[in-house]
Amino acid sequence: MKKFVCYITVCFFLGNFMGLSQNSSGVTQLKIKGTVQMKTNLAPISGVMVTTSSGIQTFTDGFGNFEINTSLGELLIIEDLGFETVRLRIKSKDDILVQVEDYISKDKKEPAFSMSQSSASLHQAYLDSATAYKKTDIAKSIDFVAQSIAQLGTLGNKKELARSLTTLGEIYLFHKQYDLAVDNFEDALTANKTIGTSLLLGKTYSITKQFVAVEKVMNPLREIKNMLPYQRVTMYELLGDAKTGLNDISTAVSFYNKGLTVAAKNQITPKMTDLTSKIADAYAQGNQLVAAETYYDNSLQLANKLAPKRALQEEGKVADFYNKKNQFVEEIAMRKNSLATLKKLNTAKQGSSRAEFGDTITTQRINYKIANAYISQDKYNEAIPFLEKSIVEADSEDDLLVQKDATRKLSEVYEFKGDFNLALDTYQEYVALVDTLYIRKEQEISRAARFNREIASTQSRITGLEQERELSQSKYDLALTQKELSEESYKNQRWVIYSLIFGLVLMALAAFFFYRSNQQQKLANNLLALKSLRSQMNPHFIFNALNSVNNFIAKSDERSANRYLSDFSTLMRSVLENSEEDFIPLSKELNLLELYIKLEHSRFPDKFDYCINIDEHLDIPSFQIPPMLLQPYIENAIWHGLRYREEKGMLEVSVRSKGDDTLQICISDDGIGRKKSVELKTHHQKKNRSKGMGNIKQRVAILNDMNKNKVSVNISNLNKDGSGTKVVFTLKNDV
Repeated sequence: MKKFVCYITVCFFLGNFMGLSQNSSGVTQLKIKGTVQMKTNLAPISGVMVTTSSGIQTFTDGFGNFEINTSLGELLIIEDLGFETVRLRIKSKDDILVQVEDYISKDKKEPAFSMSQSSASLHQAYLDSATAYKKTDIAKSIDFVAQSIAQLGTLGNKKELARSLTTLGEIYLFHKQYDLAVDNFEDALTANKTIGTSLLLGKTYSITKQFVAVEKVMNPLREIKNMLPYQRVTMYELLGDAKTGLNDISTAVSFYNKGLTVAAKNQITPKMTDLTSKIADAYAQGNQLVAAETYYDNSLQLANKLAPKRALQEEGKVADFYNKKNQFVEEIAMRKNSLATLKKLNTAKQGSSRAEFGDTITTQRINYKIANAYISQDKYNEAIPFLEKSIVEADSEDDLLVQKDATRKLSEVYEFKGDFNLALDTYQEYVALVDTLYIRKEQEISRAARFNREIASTQSRITGLEQERELSQSKYDLALTQKELSEESYKNQRWVIYSLIFGLVLMALAAFFFYRSNQQQKLANNLLALKSLRSQMNPHFIFNALNSVNNFIAKSDERSANRYLSDFSTLMRSVLENSEEDFIPLSKELNLLELYIKLEHSRFPDKFDYCINIDEHLDIPSFQIPPMLLQPYIENAIWHGLRYREEKGMLEVSVRSKGDDTLQICISDDGIGRKKSVELKTHHQKKNRSKGMGNIKQRVAILNDMNKNKVSVNISNLNKDGSGTKVVFTLKNDV
């Protein structure tokens, strides 16, 4: 996966502290507004997840804006796959601006705005409106989703279509229309698979207790590496819920613990509380009561650090656990503590607890459960006041269900005590409440039927839009099929063409092998020619050297002749050893040349001096040179140039680098020059041309043909008056 770096600039605008409030714990509550945008062009970034450490979550809208309830000291986490996660500690009510450099789109396949800017903004506006009306007006919310789909056109953008369907699924999920929610989440995943939609589908399956389906949706997500921490925690939580539902307690606890590890590492405090509580639930289900009680104690401690609603929820769950264990004293103490907290909050807010905390956390319900705990201990006198309070509070809150149950329970208590008159009066009140509740249920059923018709009508419109899109897609597929059929008619012709191409390839291969065979034959011929030329060089050299020995013998200089013959035998041994080699190390060739020049200098000591200069930085052993390539030029310099000088001359051999893989060997003498040397030749010498030089030219030509211009030779006059000769060899080390 390619790693990217993004730079984030966070700015706080000047604000004020008006509108701040405090909860019962002394924590200052406030509403934070912010914007997430690209730094380069200020383009808004939608769909960015914004979470507080207390568990409140929201997303940026089409204009990159968000609004979230939080409190001073809480951690605000801004997460998206397109940039690095931002964590901010809330210190004031100042608005927040997050500017992102090098933003990468979530799907990383298309730019952040694949539609036109106006269409994308309008589409996002419809989705934002649908989200805004989700809780208050389901029909209007669904209608906005339909308009967002209509905005995409008949073919549409699958990614944006998936977002619309996911939003629709969330609306149905909120209103407990689980079948419709599942259908829309599945359609969204068909259009474009995303982690968020998969998690929502898994959550819906979990609510409807389809635990095998939860595992089927969640297991593929475990292989994804670039998942946001909150998403990974949710995935492990859903897998744990599935295993708990399937009564696989040990595996469920393992998944919950994995999620707890990720949540603790990323400071996702609300999820730490949820997962700790669910581990306790799993242990309780598996009848591991000691472990369950330990985890419930931990979840209570964590919940007390969060919002009051979450703490009250956890206290209710722990109280239910005590009830199952018949620990009624602990249960009553826990519920009374919750009751005191709830009353304090209601007093501070001067409003109903039902609006804030829902139907599950109300004073009438808590009082009813306290009474039940007393009844389980046969403490009827202690239970009666709590039942009476529950009835009164339920009546004031119009909570008929709790009022009915509490009234029936109070009638039973009076009966147990033997106060049958009060029992009868209370039972008659219970019957009246049942009748009232029955009438209300009928009204609710009627409203639900009307509600379902409205949903069905709006859903039909969305289905129609989807069918229209599918029809357009079908037309496109039909055109594609026709194109494929048209291509099929040319299939036989293509086979003929392929056969011709195959034949041409065979011919090309045959030509290539024929060419390679010719090259190999040419190489063999060149090697044979080189060997022949080397065999010609050796007699020529030996003949010239024996002439020198003959000269010493003619002068009756036996000592010089013996010394010469000793050096000559060493030279001849090396020459014969190298006669079979195409190339020898340059260092070896230079040693042979020095020995040869020494022999010639001993014969003509009054005609020339010599020096051999080698660049000390040159890697001599790494270069190879054909044997006996330089000797004929040195021989010519001595015999046809320096020998005829009146004064003593100089023979210089220099070796220097000319690049990393090239060196230059220069043989220079200040002899009489090539032109004057030709004039001094006898008629016999002119008639019999030098075989040594012709041999060298042929060898150089063959070597260059075999090795791509490895050796080059350049001969020039040393001086402007034609005297002296300079021979320059260029040798490449690329063989």
